[in-house]
Amino acid sequence: MPSASDARAQAAALLTATAVRERSAMVFAAVERGDSTYFRLDLARLDEAADRVAVVTRRRYPDLTVPLHSRWRHFSVDGIDRAAFVASGADGAERTRALIDLAVISVLLDAGAGRGWRYHEAETGQVWGRSEGLAVASLRAMQQGVFSADPAAPWRADAAALAQINSERLAAAFQHGPSNQLLGFDSRAALLRRLGEVCAEDPQRFGIPARPGNLLDYWLAHHQLLSASEILHVLLVALGPIWPARVSLGGVPLGDCGRHRAVPGDGIVPFHKLSQWLAYSLIEPLEAAGIRVGGLDGLTGLAEYRNGGLFLDCGVIEPRDQRLLSCPLEATSEPVVEWRALTVILLDHLAAAVRARLGKSAQAFPLACVLEGGSWAAGREIAFERRPDGSAPIAITSDGTLF
Repeated sequence: MPSASDARAQAAALLTATAVRERSAMVFAAVERGDSTYFRLDLARLDEAADRVAVVTRRRYPDLTVPLHSRWRHFSVDGIDRAAFVASGADGAERTRALIDLAVISVLLDAGAGRGWRYHEAETGQVWGRSEGLAVASLRAMQQGVFSADPAAPWRADAAALAQINSERLAAAFQHGPSNQLLGFDSRAALLRRLGEVCAEDPQRFGIPARPGNLLDYWLAHHQLLSASEILHVLLVALGPIWPARVSLGGVPLGDCGRHRAVPGDGIVPFHKLSQWLAYSLIEPLEAAGIRVGGLDGLTGLAEYRNGGLFLDCGVIEPRDQRLLSCPLEATSEPVVEWRALTVILLDHLAAAVRARLGKSAQAFPLACVLEGGSWAAGREIAFERRPDGSAPIAITSDGTLF
């Protein structure tokens, strides 16, 4: 049995994107060998997925100038640059802090909304569901000062306000109610409260008074050049305690992880989907503040139901038992862990195939551009082709804090 210090060292190694790839590759290898009771792979069908992604990318970005896959794309749904509203009268540094506040809040609230939930944007009269609805709702909630401790300064997310977030006020901001239920609402509200508590307990990173946006000052004090992996590491270590208790090692909470028998020893397979989505989403505001961010492909593709659904719907991943597609599965169950691990590795394969079709190099077209171009949109598109409500091919029981 490993000592407590050894367990903590093992936990630290799992709080990386490298571990996501390495552990997912173990599961992928087992499925390739046929050592799975859940799924098989038909890699010949990867061409169909790559063709779809290339076509969708050219349609959405005809000049192939594709931005990074991040939360900022959702804020500009319907062509409105809502991010331009954020702290528009503040100085550059304060505006960047506000943008980081918004990115953190919005990404943490970006687990699946559920099929029926909708957000009516009063300012435009538009109605949005799913990720776009959550993005617009979070921005408008911040505009209303829902996350601020200072009524005169709404464009911020203070630890003090987050720690005391009122579920009724949050429900009103997100239009959650009996006839318009946001999946996992209570868990989302609890996640924001824990975020406030964790920020307040870490003044080195989150400053005094504490807020997520003070990460700007932390990074400016330490780096003019950051890697995407370093951003993720800070997020995983600093925000690890906010996540619901799932998997831990040596007393260290590991967040978005599952277990799979194909991984020797502890069996842990990390994914860190929301944390990686947040890392991608912080790159643009940090670079605008003068911090250069490199090593984008140090992060992985996102193991969620649009990317994973693309591979299932294209037949790259095939269920060995069709009941996997008809019965809701727990988010941390072994078949879902396997599906997500396959998705991580297949996204790397897909990226190479898509670049070849678009005539792009890995340097010019990193994985984040493949996702944005891209795989996520193609996954949603094929889902609506196959199922009228656009739902994922596998139904997942989630608490609103995972995907």
